[in-house]
Amino acid sequence: MSTQGIFSRQASLIGFGSIFRQMGIWEVIKSQVHIQQKIRRHDPLDKLLDVFLTILAGGQGIVESNTRVRPDAALQKAFGRTGCAEQSTLSRTLNACTPETVEQLRSAIQVIVRQHGQCYRHDYAKEWQILDVDMTGLLAGEQCEGAHKGYFAHQPGKRGRQLGRVLASRYGELVCERLYPGQRQLEHSLVELVEAAEETLELEKSQVLRTILRTDGGAGTDANIAWCLRRGYQLMTKMHNWARAKRLASPLTEWHVDTKVPEREFAWVTQPIVYARPTRQIAIRRRKVNKHHEPVWHYQVLVTTLTDPMLFDLLGQPLPDPLEPASVLRAIAHVYDLRDGALETANRNDKQGLGLSHRNKRSFAAQEIMTLLAQLAHNFTTWMRHRLSHHDPRLLKLGHRRMVRDVFQVDGTVTFDHDDRLLAVQLNPSHPYAHACNSVLQE
Repeated sequence: MSTQGIFSRQASLIGFGSIFRQMGIWEVIKSQVHIQQKIRRHDPLDKLLDVFLTILAGGQGIVESNTRVRPDAALQKAFGRTGCAEQSTLSRTLNACTPETVEQLRSAIQVIVRQHGQCYRHDYAKEWQILDVDMTGLLAGEQCEGAHKGYFAHQPGKRGRQLGRVLASRYGELVCERLYPGQRQLEHSLVELVEAAEETLELEKSQVLRTILRTDGGAGTDANIAWCLRRGYQLMTKMHNWARAKRLASPLTEWHVDTKVPEREFAWVTQPIVYARPTRQIAIRRRKVNKHHEPVWHYQVLVTTLTDPMLFDLLGQPLPDPLEPASVLRAIAHVYDLRDGALETANRNDKQGLGLSHRNKRSFAAQEIMTLLAQLAHNFTTWMRHRLSHHDPRLLKLGHRRMVRDVFQVDGTVTFDHDDRLLAVQLNPSHPYAHACNSVLQE
């Protein structure tokens, strides 16, 4: 026997909630994570689920659980909840989390990535695994633990924390994350992040040899480059020291103009830095205007181990015949540019769509829990996007902001039985994403 249909503005997310339960994601967390807190009405892990739901529902802050999740009984039922705790109660539960809780949740998410992540099942014999490593700043008040002055893009003098992330770029999945104090930079975090990714993916030596690490200049110190090369990775990174980059590039005379960005030019470094394994190094210069409004050259140097076939394969282009030096130069720079469409885009989307930069907790452990829940939301959203793209390839291009804002907000009617099992979801047929959502929900 079924109850009367319930209208919801988040009917599609309710449907995806049934998939979430079928995947057994929260069961993994419940089996591994323990929070020492007195239970009155809601179990602590149920309250963590309420926070996770708030993220998927588009809440930028925990307070929005009161308006996005708490009034929607159908959404709660779809994810296995019979209610939603008030936002202040959710905050107290987060504050009760300890470093041990963080490690437990991190281990649980590691298991979930292994169970459902495409990156874990990557076919290394067929194609290269690409791991992008980067740091992104999360602004926070000075009373927050670990909030220090550091580098925050376009926010000089601000305080906050730094979030290190490793993205499996072919699949858009976050492999691992680590939260650091605000003054910490990628230079001192690369090794820890890569080792965490190795643990999550359970990389064997043969798989490391088929993995490309791509990082920005923050990780491009001699020590980090040497470590990656000794480890056996293929590497694409920017050299860390700008003064050294200028010194290597200034004597060069044979520059080639970028066909994509005419104000940018490339040249081979004729006296490259010697590392443990052979590398190719190219100089990039770009004309900019200084504070005196005078045109000056800005120099960078890229260091890579990628071969010509690897470069053009990553660009999705055939290997030119004949292969000219200028074509290789451009290919190296353009492969590095793909970072902007990978982890840098993921960082922007997670801040805008998943509210990553809007939920700040005073406790460092509580903030780590929040970032881990956002990581789980990122991956779940990515998995749903891949399913949807099988029915509408256009959806593969959607970022997490549009997934949360548009795809998870298709209105419609949902029907449950008296045991709160979801029976049917009827989406608004005029919504442009309704067909793809219906197709996924009927699989």
